[in-house]
Amino acid sequence: MDKVWRERLLTGQWFSHLPLSFQDSLLAAARERRLAAGQRLFQRGDAPCGLYAVLDGAVRIGAVSEQGKEALLSLVEAPHWFGEICLFDGQPRTHDAYAVGPCTLLNIPQATLLKLLDEHPVYWRHLALLMSHKLRLTFINLEQLSLLPAPARLAHRLLMIAEGYGELDPPRRVLQLPQEQLASMLSLSRQTTNQILKELQGQGIIGLSYGEIEILDAARLRALATL
Repeated sequence: MDKVWRERLLTGQWFSHLPLSFQDSLLAAARERRLAAGQRLFQRGDAPCGLYAVLDGAVRIGAVSEQGKEALLSLVEAPHWFGEICLFDGQPRTHDAYAVGPCTLLNIPQATLLKLLDEHPVYWRHLALLMSHKLRLTFINLEQLSLLPAPARLAHRLLMIAEGYGELDPPRRVLQLPQEQLASMLSLSRQTTNQILKELQGQGIIGLSYGEIEILDAARLRALATL
């Protein structure tokens, strides 16, 4: 099973650039976890439960207000790693995580990983790089929310998702992404998101089908994202 896990995870930038010894240690400590569609992995306020990697399916990361309004921050897909913040401060989970559909994850338990890091402090740098990459993306998204028009924000987010937020090279062409989830991530209405997507479809930049968005012309989409 370790071989199957390794092959899947090596398609991602972070894991593939780890020292072989750290890769081996993570896989040796990992345990597989399967979630049914809609099943909760953890919620805001839960105690730290370690580091996760998505092997198959997707996990939605977000939060729900007291009024029941959901803020969807991201969809985490294979071979993405997440959950590293709690390793650094030992504080409770900051957001909710639910399986979008049937999902297979790897989990490195908190105590096991902290023991490994105590024995090999040099590995902390690699986890810091994982967290700093996500922090950069967060700052970019905040800047765009304030400065860019909705079409440019949407184009940029589609490209980020296609690239697995920096994990996938080459990027995917077909995104399993319902429009309501994309709208939630961008803080746009469902109607505005649909209108922009229809315009992009009419220009031949993307193709639309039920629950899917296909990027047909990445160069033109990238040009729109930089407006």
